[in-house]
Amino acid sequence: MTTIPSRLARATRASIDAADARRRSIQLYRDWYRSAPDIVELYTLNVSPTLIRNSIRERFERNRYVTDPRAIDVLILKGRQEYQETMNCWKQLDHIMGILLQPQTRLQKTFLQKFYEGRDEQAALPAASGIQ
Repeated sequence: MTTIPSRLARATRASIDAADARRRSIQLYRDWYRSAPDIVELYTLNVSPTLIRNSIRERFERNRYVTDPRAIDVLILKGRQEYQETMNCWKQLDHIMGILLQPQTRLQKTFLQKFYEGRDEQAALPAASGIQ
C-alpha cells in the first residue's frame, strides 16, 4: 500500500453540540474498528484483529464519561491523528505493540507515596510506553 499523506486527513473543527461530538466519536471508533484487519496486515502482527479491536474498545471506554465538549474535541483530534499515522505506516512496530496493544492501566499513587519512593514516575517511563 502506498503512503498518501492526505488520504486520511480531515479538517480540524469544533463540535457544534454534544450530539455532533457523539457522532464524530462513533465515526472515529468505526474507522478504527474496521481497520483492525488492515493494521494486522500492514504491520505483520502476530495477533488477531479481535485483540486489536478489544484494545481499541478499551481505549474508547476509558474516555466514555468525558462530558466537556472541548475535551471531547481534543480527544477526537488526537484519535484521528493516531489513526492517520497508523494507517499511513508512519509508526514502527514498537509503537503499535507498545502503545496500542499494551494495557494502559497503572496504579495511581499519591504524592507522598511517590515522594517516599524518591522518584518521579513520569521521568522513569520510556517515551514509547504509551502510558500517560
